[in-house]
Amino acid sequence: MKKLGSFLILIVIAAMVTACGGGNNAPESGNAASNAPGADKGSAEQGDFKKLGDEPLKLTFYSTGATFTDVEFEAMIAGPIHAKYPNVTIERITPAATTTPEEVLSTHVPDIIFGSVQQRVIRTGVYQDLRELIKKHNFDESRLKPIGYDYIKDITKGKGDAVLALPFNINQHVMYYNKDIFDKFGVPYPTEKQLTWDEAVELGTKLTRTENGVNYIGLVVDNLTGLSKSLGLPYLDRETGQAALDTPDWLRVFELYKRILEIPGYITPDGTWNWTRDHFMKDQNVAIRVSWLANMVGPLEELRQQGVEFNWDIAPAPNFSDQLGTTREAQIHSIAINSQSPHQDEAFQVIAEILSDEGQRIIAKNGRVPAVINPELEKDYGAEIPVLQGKTVQNVFIGEPRQEHYIHPYESSISIRLTEAAEDLAINGLDVNSAIRKATEAINKDVETLKTTIGE
Repeated sequence: MKKLGSFLILIVIAAMVTACGGGNNAPESGNAASNAPGADKGSAEQGDFKKLGDEPLKLTFYSTGATFTDVEFEAMIAGPIHAKYPNVTIERITPAATTTPEEVLSTHVPDIIFGSVQQRVIRTGVYQDLRELIKKHNFDESRLKPIGYDYIKDITKGKGDAVLALPFNINQHVMYYNKDIFDKFGVPYPTEKQLTWDEAVELGTKLTRTENGVNYIGLVVDNLTGLSKSLGLPYLDRETGQAALDTPDWLRVFELYKRILEIPGYITPDGTWNWTRDHFMKDQNVAIRVSWLANMVGPLEELRQQGVEFNWDIAPAPNFSDQLGTTREAQIHSIAINSQSPHQDEAFQVIAEILSDEGQRIIAKNGRVPAVINPELEKDYGAEIPVLQGKTVQNVFIGEPRQEHYIHPYESSISIRLTEAAEDLAINGLDVNSAIRKATEAINKDVETLKTTIGE
């Protein structure tokens, strides 16, 4: 009986290997490895690693630097993997909200790490170089969208050409709009036509009003940092680390944001100016919010499950008139393996499953843009997430997202200065040039401190 069981397992494994050959035109399988020309097939054929599902296994998962709700984790990762491999469970590490990634990673060894690739996390040494695992498992890197994979490789340059992560999904920007507010004020809805920022500001002006004690805000753009992504602008010079705000493009961003702030009624009498996701989703007094897909779709679904719904939809993200056809930068959500994990082979097989066509179809159906090259998957976008039913999801794919700018190691530490600059424009009375000058001086001072505390 034991021999028969072993024989059946070998048949299943052989069938999986056969299904994986042939690149993008191969039949779908649960494994994203392939028999691509030039791949080193020897290691995999020798079976010198533990096959996922052969033994009971618990892997741990930690998310850092990106919105990823428990509902999404279960739908996209834990649920599908356990369904296919009943012996395998993936448990999420959920620390207190005030805990930093460095603190979590110093006390836990999550096998799989999800999120945006952050320099602060790279410095901990937690990311495993995946090159040997890619080779051992015959993983076909050519299936990955360059906008995602090229960015990850660029951000990790200087680490000996190490591959520290693989893209999980491409997080794009869209325009969310509250149909109820448009209806209330008799304003026509946005369409599939990409608006210029001038048109978006005009639309937002029509929707910014106070009625029955409620301040309705027409257009929210995620402040200066959100707008800067329309042009793919770095905060710091890549070579020197100095502030990179004193440029014509950053001037355009500051001037546009100043125009939005100056819409009558945008800043309330009590000084409220920084309108957030909760104002759109929970208070429902924001008519338009331009923001990430992942920042909104998962939380909106969680809110729906709590019994809170309203009438909203999606349109393409606006851009400057000379940039139409492109949207904002795409943020790359990645998936990686802990360098200290005792289950690296099994964790990589989980990643390969997630990046297979089958796995990426699951994430597309649940509201994330796939990281692999397969246009057919876009047809399934949002199909299994109730909050997207009836929405104009095809507008997600109008306009080409930009590759994200190089994130300097100091960027997360100095980004607060851009929030302060937005506040200076909003309520501290600074003009655009003064706000840029003040932010530049503050950033450069921060950089000098950072050079002594975390190094060049």
